[in-house]
Amino acid sequence: MTLLEISRAAARLALEAGAREAAAGAYRARQVEVGWRDGRVEKVSEATTRGLGLEVYADGRYASVSTSDLRPEALGRLAAEAVALARALAPDPHRRLPDPALYAGRPEVDLELVDPALGALDVPARRRTAEALEAAARAVPGADRIRSVTASVSDSEVESALVHTNGFEGARHGTDAWLGVEVSVQDPDGRRPEEYAASGSRFLAALESPAAVGRRAAERALARIGAVQGASAVLPLVVEARAAGRLVGFLLGPNSAAALQQRRSFLEGRLGTAVGSARLDLRDDPLLPRGFGSRLHDGEGVAARRLAIVEAGVLRHHYVDTYYGRKLGLAPTTGRPSNLLLAPGPRSPRELLREVGEGVLVTGFLGGNSNGTTGDFSLGIRGFRIRGGERAEPVGEVNVSGSHLDLWHRLSLVGDDPYPYSTLRTPTLVLDGVQVAGA
Repeated sequence: MTLLEISRAAARLALEAGAREAAAGAYRARQVEVGWRDGRVEKVSEATTRGLGLEVYADGRYASVSTSDLRPEALGRLAAEAVALARALAPDPHRRLPDPALYAGRPEVDLELVDPALGALDVPARRRTAEALEAAARAVPGADRIRSVTASVSDSEVESALVHTNGFEGARHGTDAWLGVEVSVQDPDGRRPEEYAASGSRFLAALESPAAVGRRAAERALARIGAVQGASAVLPLVVEARAAGRLVGFLLGPNSAAALQQRRSFLEGRLGTAVGSARLDLRDDPLLPRGFGSRLHDGEGVAARRLAIVEAGVLRHHYVDTYYGRKLGLAPTTGRPSNLLLAPGPRSPRELLREVGEGVLVTGFLGGNSNGTTGDFSLGIRGFRIRGGERAEPVGEVNVSGSHLDLWHRLSLVGDDPYPYSTLRTPTLVLDGVQVAGA
């Protein structure tokens, strides 16, 4: 049976067991990884998993169960148990399937999420790629200071199907492939700074070369040698594209209807108001070809559509699923982000450094926390001082803290380099007048 047929059968069995409505979703996932460390294979793994989730609505009550046993007889037992479980729980008037009108308008486009070439890969080919990653890292100038190189070559294929008894059916199929390298180096004072580089894509042919990824990882690690503790100051922060995604994630993490309903969001009551400068423009785009978060429908079957989250600094939409939307009296948008795009600017990262003149280039955040309820954050940073518009000495042991409701109003410039290897497509950001705590 196909995944769609299995999902249909499970949903039908739930109705036969006494459910008023049901949703069933089956999936199959395969992942292969070759890990390589300092000249030898560290691990080779291949895992295939499959399963099914079943949600039932019976007598005004709701239950959700799952299984990895997809045999017809097992599905029948699961459906009966799910209905019995639902009837033992308290009623919840907000639990029901989405309005079928939300299924309408599903795009009929090819998002280019499946690479047929992935199936032709074998372990020897992955191993050769891993070797090439290490070789490239150890070929850069100053490589005698490298102490360890760890490389990873991985790929996966995921298929799923979803069926609702009130009229929705949908299927997904996607592949992805990744190269990653982590390099540690020897600092004269005994420290061992580490850095990494990665490249990922839905399609093998779109990956960067192993030579480029390995070289970048080594160069980033070697640049950390001699890092000093940064001084306390109020300075502009230039946040690398790769690191900027973490900041945006902290900002929008509490932007869900669940967080709003549970009073765990500093964005509560801020719809239609400015949460950042006019440079902050964030769009959720589920229809981005080859995007890691691309989809034609979300996990509830709601048809995919592009959504402005923040426009010119003004918060326009929350992420609203049907359940918490009913509780809050809000129209559903979608329950979870897909691809989040921060609109790029016209300048390259090097041009941004020149314009800033003096400041700190943030290449990564270390630990710390961000409070979704208050908006307060405190994060360790690593990076480089900017002097005379150029990258200068590496700095560490520095902390930046404040409130997101203040920080994003300090966004003054945006780069032209959205980071491509994430669902968060963030470019380099410039934040003016940020308090940095160091020596």
